[in-house]
Amino acid sequence: MPSTEWREVFLPDESTQHAEQAHVFSELQRKRLKRHGRRRALHRNQVAALKATLAVEEDLPDYARQGIFAAPAVFEAHVRLSNGNFSADRAPDIRGFAIKVLGASTPSSADVEQNFTLVSQETLKVSGSADVVGIVDLSASAPGAALRKAATNPQLTRTAVANFRDMVKPFSGFATHDFFSIMPITFGDYAARLKLCAASTAINKEARKDLAADIYTRLTDDDLEFLFQAQFFEDERRTPIEDSSVRWDAPWFTVGRLRVPRQAPDEALAETVEKSSFNPWIAAPEHRPLGELMRARRAAYALSRRNREGAP
Repeated sequence: MPSTEWREVFLPDESTQHAEQAHVFSELQRKRLKRHGRRRALHRNQVAALKATLAVEEDLPDYARQGIFAAPAVFEAHVRLSNGNFSADRAPDIRGFAIKVLGASTPSSADVEQNFTLVSQETLKVSGSADVVGIVDLSASAPGAALRKAATNPQLTRTAVANFRDMVKPFSGFATHDFFSIMPITFGDYAARLKLCAASTAINKEARKDLAADIYTRLTDDDLEFLFQAQFFEDERRTPIEDSSVRWDAPWFTVGRLRVPRQAPDEALAETVEKSSFNPWIAAPEHRPLGELMRARRAAYALSRRNREGAP
């Protein structure tokens, strides 16, 4: 059974550490401004922008009836599909599936904007935010600098290689792949990781050549429906809050359905979505992100947003 006995672990002076790490991403973003304009530090390559609805399931158990899932409802949503890097669609990468639920309501507030950010990997083989920053810095360095950094930090190199092995696993397309939150969020007093189940089992072997064409071709013919699931914390051994490298040993439970109706590419929507902030910290109080990795992301997102908007 789900438990409310979860706990976060706070590092000594982690706010200072997170601020320093955010500047690493900021410098990466600034270097790319001249070539690509004011865009995101990561997941800059928007593949598709979609209209959607999130329908909350009926008859949920008490522990799942939290926040925007407290009662059956249908909410409008925007979806942003993205590649993590600038590489071609067929290249190894971490894909992003971000959902912005609009005008949701919770028992404590109305007109809530709830963001969910999911990626194509279930786990991330890092010990914390410092590893993530190191890997990003390593991957963004020129070849000579990257070799020097790898030689001076062999443990980081091993961590980077382990994550790259996950990235090279085949990605069949946004409609046919599962997506995960990696880190948990709160569900009221409970905690849960999130999963978006593939909408289709019909694999298009040509999808990796053009991921946008694959998703829009599917939406020419029919709607797509993804199961939105939660995996609840049970105990620290099987469902550790802070360890992103561990696949949780707990059942998945469907709490909603994300329906993407038939639609064609929409330039106005694409511009709106591209300018929007998809930030997991834009959330109802009942669904705040958990863990040191997510607290580090909060600092990085804030600085990235200011850079995009041209703020000093």
